[in-house]
Amino acid sequence: MRFFNIKEFNWKYIFGEIFLLFVGINLAIWFNDWNASKTIQKNKEIALEKIEEEIKANLEQLVENSTLNQEIPSFFSELKSLRNEEEALIISSPTMNAFTKKYPRFVEKVDSTAMENGRYRYGLSTSIYLEITDLSSIAWEVSKSTGIFHEFGYDCLYDLQALYNTQELVKNQMEKATEALRNKSMEELVGTLGFTKQLEDQLAEQYRDMLEGIDDCK
Repeated sequence: MRFFNIKEFNWKYIFGEIFLLFVGINLAIWFNDWNASKTIQKNKEIALEKIEEEIKANLEQLVENSTLNQEIPSFFSELKSLRNEEEALIISSPTMNAFTKKYPRFVEKVDSTAMENGRYRYGLSTSIYLEITDLSSIAWEVSKSTGIFHEFGYDCLYDLQALYNTQELVKNQMEKATEALRNKSMEELVGTLGFTKQLEDQLAEQYRDMLEGIDDCK
């Protein structure tokens, strides 16, 4: 039987190999973690860039269409002020011309009958159109489906969630306004648009605040 002499082993070599193996494993783990972290950061930045683009587009459409839609309550309010107690529209020609010039989108046809004192009894044929804003939430939904939104940070995530919640409320109100218009309920339409304006102003402010601070999410 052969016996090994422990002194025959090169302990420096053995420990050196073990050390190198240990360092190699840890370097591999560190590199994998670093690479994963870099990938997450890149995906996070891409997601935020897409959300930023989405918010910019939504804000532009929201402001433009809200301005047009708010002409509807103004139109009915001014038309009501021009009618007399019997709901008849008896006014002068210059007054009617100024009114139709102010609201060309809504007045299609004007009929008139001459009255006394240079006034006319007018009949109006009107058409009311709602501008439906396509408020997108695709970038936000994708970030949630991939789970990358968890990397945004609590404050950023809270603000984004609140923003898109308000956006959903605006879309719901526009559906109600569309239904009121479909039912030709002008009073309900005007009331709905009044509340919608409050939500739209709130949403526009949330959009601007997020665009101003979105770099903090990165």
